[in-house]
Amino acid sequence: MEFIKKYFRIEERGTTIGKELLGGLTTFLTMAYILFANPNLMSGFGAVVGLDINAVFLATALAAGLATLAMGLYAKLPVALAPGMGLNAFFSFTIVLGMGYSWEEALAAVLVSGLLYLVVTLTGLRQRIVSAIPQSLKYAIGAGIGFFIAYIGLVNVGIVINTGGTTTSLGDLTNPVALLALFGIILTMVLLAFKIKAAVFFGLVITAIVGLILGEGFGVANMPVFNGLVGAVPSLAPTFGAAFGGIGGLLSTPAGWFAIFAFLFVDFFDTSGTLMAVTGQMEGVTEEDLQKANVVDASATIVGSVLGTSTVTSYIESLSGVGAGARTGLASVFTGVLFLLSIFLSPLLSLVTPSVTAAAMVIVGTMMATSIGRIEWDKWQISISSFMTILVMILAYSISDGIGFGFLTYVVVMIASKKGKEVSPLLYVATGLFIAYLVFLNVF
Repeated sequence: MEFIKKYFRIEERGTTIGKELLGGLTTFLTMAYILFANPNLMSGFGAVVGLDINAVFLATALAAGLATLAMGLYAKLPVALAPGMGLNAFFSFTIVLGMGYSWEEALAAVLVSGLLYLVVTLTGLRQRIVSAIPQSLKYAIGAGIGFFIAYIGLVNVGIVINTGGTTTSLGDLTNPVALLALFGIILTMVLLAFKIKAAVFFGLVITAIVGLILGEGFGVANMPVFNGLVGAVPSLAPTFGAAFGGIGGLLSTPAGWFAIFAFLFVDFFDTSGTLMAVTGQMEGVTEEDLQKANVVDASATIVGSVLGTSTVTSYIESLSGVGAGARTGLASVFTGVLFLLSIFLSPLLSLVTPSVTAAAMVIVGTMMATSIGRIEWDKWQISISSFMTILVMILAYSISDGIGFGFLTYVVVMIASKKGKEVSPLLYVATGLFIAYLVFLNVF
């Protein structure tokens, strides 16, 4: 016991082992929805042909468990990691369904982006890159992804539809699938209003149970199905190592390089924002601690891609554990163990339909979109580029296009305002890559 206290600096950070375990449990419950949401989003709710969701479930649990354990044992911070919401949607809806790459090539993009992130971190370029992008653009990207995943959640259950007369409109709200989703969204909102820390998780569970009752008890179609609570661990064979086979096809096209950049960019700044938010609630966190955390985050993406999941990143939901008293890596160790134990829960995947995950997507999207209030709207160069980032991301149904148009708008307006020298050379390079991508996409 004394070794644990000394290793994790329990007393130094003014906490106790009991508080750390409670914090770890709270973080797990708050983000456990990702175990079931990630396989559905990565598969595009069945639209990504050939991707085994049971293997993705196992990869999700293993990647989250191993990465969070590493964060606790190496960086010693109460930060949990798992495949990122938004990035999993980018994987399926943009890279695979939008750009036409195979899911193996999309995993290769995740792998290469993780390797580049690790190089950037180890060489000390991290701080330079962070300072190159205007802070408001970072906020805009986070907010845009929030709107994007919420939009996907509403479309997938028919709350928002394409009628043909207009691009999108309100769907048939008497449809049981849409009604169940609306129930889940409202329920989760109420739970959040009551300040229940694991509101998203409990909202998902209760919605699944209600759907199960409607399906089994009243014969309502397209409702969740119960196939058992605990089962055998699914096979990882369908996805393990598939990323390596996709590298050749991915790197042979300019658009593939842009996909890698988009994964790297979003993961990099999402992690930076999360770590700043979580460690900002603590005292005594050093730059060395943050450096170790970034090494863990980058390495987790590499390992996760090999296992068969989209980008693994630090979760803002870790704040729930910090709010419950967590201050050290012991909380992360406990969270990681719980994720590893969850690998036996794959039969529950049949309970998690688009109606069940819609609430998680809308609520998490809302949380991400709150960063919109921190954008400097009174500065024209910032406001128009931030607006374009969010607008294009949603309407073009593409995170990468939103990021690219945001960069392009910012650079053009800054040059027109005779402030081109204030733009970082790194941002000019990124904008050039995006222009090359657009030329390739539309001309060749």
